[in-house]
Amino acid sequence: MEETSREAVATAVQRVAGMLQRSDQLDKVEQYRRREARKKASVEARLKAAIQSQLDGVRTGLTQLHTALLDVKDIQSSLANVSKDWRQSINTIESLKDVKDAVVQHSQLAAAVENLKNIFSVPEIVLETKQLIEQGELLQAHRKLMELECSRDDLMYEQYRMDSKNTSDMNLISIYFAEVQGLSDELAKQLWMVLQRSMVTVRRDPTMLVSVVRIIEREEKLDRRMVDRKKQTGFIPPGRPKRWKDKMFEVLEGTVSTRIEGTQSVTREADKMWLVRLLEITRKYVLDDLIIVKNLMVQCFPPHYNTFNRFFSLYHNAVSARVKELTLEDLEANEIVSLLTWVLNTYKSVEMMGHPDLSSEFDINQLEPLLPQEVVDDLLSKYVKTFTSNITGWLRKALETDKKDWLKETEPEADQDGYYQTTLPAIVFQMFEQNLQVAAQIDGDFKEQVLKLCLKQMNSFLMRYREEVVAYKEEHLKDRQLPQCYIQYMIAIINNCQTFKESINSLKRKYSQSSEPFDSDAAIERTLGEVVKEGCHFLLDEVFLDLENHLNELLTRKWLVGSHAVDTICVTVEDYFNDFNKVKKPFNQDMTNEALCRVVVEYLKAVMQKRITFKNADERKDGAERMIKEAEQFKFLFKKLAAGENTDRLCGSITAIAEVFKLTDPTLLFLEVTTLVSKYPDIREDHIQALLAVRGDASREMRQMIIGTLSENKVSYSGSTQPIFKDITVPTITMTTMTTMTSMATAKLLK
Repeated sequence: MEETSREAVATAVQRVAGMLQRSDQLDKVEQYRRREARKKASVEARLKAAIQSQLDGVRTGLTQLHTALLDVKDIQSSLANVSKDWRQSINTIESLKDVKDAVVQHSQLAAAVENLKNIFSVPEIVLETKQLIEQGELLQAHRKLMELECSRDDLMYEQYRMDSKNTSDMNLISIYFAEVQGLSDELAKQLWMVLQRSMVTVRRDPTMLVSVVRIIEREEKLDRRMVDRKKQTGFIPPGRPKRWKDKMFEVLEGTVSTRIEGTQSVTREADKMWLVRLLEITRKYVLDDLIIVKNLMVQCFPPHYNTFNRFFSLYHNAVSARVKELTLEDLEANEIVSLLTWVLNTYKSVEMMGHPDLSSEFDINQLEPLLPQEVVDDLLSKYVKTFTSNITGWLRKALETDKKDWLKETEPEADQDGYYQTTLPAIVFQMFEQNLQVAAQIDGDFKEQVLKLCLKQMNSFLMRYREEVVAYKEEHLKDRQLPQCYIQYMIAIINNCQTFKESINSLKRKYSQSSEPFDSDAAIERTLGEVVKEGCHFLLDEVFLDLENHLNELLTRKWLVGSHAVDTICVTVEDYFNDFNKVKKPFNQDMTNEALCRVVVEYLKAVMQKRITFKNADERKDGAERMIKEAEQFKFLFKKLAAGENTDRLCGSITAIAEVFKLTDPTLLFLEVTTLVSKYPDIREDHIQALLAVRGDASREMRQMIIGTLSENKVSYSGSTQPIFKDITVPTITMTTMTTMTSMATAKLLK
């Protein structure tokens, strides 16, 4: 206490020191004193209230403890009195044993008297019950049966109570009531027959179904009563519990299963559409039956049976079991599609389990899948494998049919724009379209998978297509007269590639939700491009085979003195390109440009091969003018054929070389050659040497000077323009020929 007082004084001194730190605060001492006094009074009041509350609680607790003590003493006294009375009554209870036995005997005799009438009339009641069962009066028959069972069970129970080990009397009762169990079994058969025909019965005579349910409900109550009595006494009558309610649901389940299994009316051997018919019949049966359950049968069962949901589940399980059986059969590809479409789409649609009349009673989203996912995956895998095999065969057969058309003596058909085509693209993509439509019925992801498979097969098919086109061309070269319509069908083959490309893009737009390119896109694009490129080359090869002799006349003596080779070349090219108008636009344009390039290159090859060496200025002038004229002929022809903007440059190469030949002053030859090289930077030194050799008047020193100067100031080729001279080779000049040419040039210079 002293320590507490000292701490309190120290705290007070500290607080006072804090309040009186300045001199002006001395004026407020009285105010501080009153405030502290108020605080002290408040604390003391709260303290008193708390102490008073605790004292009141203690007083109440003491009072209750005193009352409890008194109650315990009273109970103790009462228990002593009860114990005393019980000890005094033991002898009295033992003297009443005879009375107890008399009561039990009286109870048994009372039960016997009560059932005496029934005991003597058992044969008669059995006969009546049989007649009622045969007449279909099931409720009355069950009432009679209950009377018989009640008499038997009461007698057995009383016998059990009197002497549970006396089996002879029990057997005597069982023998006397032996026909009762037979009646129960016969009645049960009638009940199960009604339940098996419940879908028909509920429409014709619903009261019959109601009676069956009432009988089963009665038996359920008796079962529960007997089971409860067994727990108390250990006795249960023979045949109990019957569990007719469980048996009823088993019968209904078997009825539904039989109903579903009985929908197959035809086999695959009799009808190829057997599965479609089976699934449609199943759909109709299930929908009709469930509507009957909802509208009629629910009213015949107690609400706690949850009848509609129970039947809904029964039908679902039966259909699931049947579908699983179907998956074990050796289904064909179209049958797999029909089954999966029905399982994944039709089953939960408004045409079946999602029907408006049913959806209000049951949430179809709670249904388990008809087939496990692994079974669905197996079926899809089997379909893909079969489809792959089938599509490969179909494509091979389609290509074989198209190859036969290539040998026809009649031209191929033309489309609405007049371009040649064959039926191959239409046949191929009709196959793809049909299979993709089928796949789309199953699942969006599966549709994408089938589309990828189609494109993959398309790539393999196009590779075979290319090989057959090459073989077609090689076979034609053995005898160019056959097939008669080779050019027309090669044009159709080229056009088919454009149709293939358009059809592929159409399929992807229609059946793919993804904007990402497919794995096979690049390969398909490349193969189509190769077929088009090779096809165009094959057609141009055909042209240049006819032009070969005329091209060989260029830049020869015969050509110089007067030849119609270029006229013939132009006429032949124009004639061929009248047929090539049947080639679709992008390819036609490319062919025209390629033809122009090849004509110019062949012309330049004729120059570089030095088929002629001009002997004098007149020959050079005539040759140059002829070259310029023929360059203009080519330019006119190919502009008429709508060649590209490169026409002037390509034909200009002939004109530029002609200017080198036309030059009369050899001293200016270097400038002219330099101009040529600046226009066509891909020209090489051997080309310049060949030109100077054809010109025939350039000395060795001049050639070396021109070549040397050009080498020092060589213009690099950037590759931004189409090369012309790149692939033109110059024949090797032998030393003898070189010596002869040098001697001739020297002689001319001396003159």
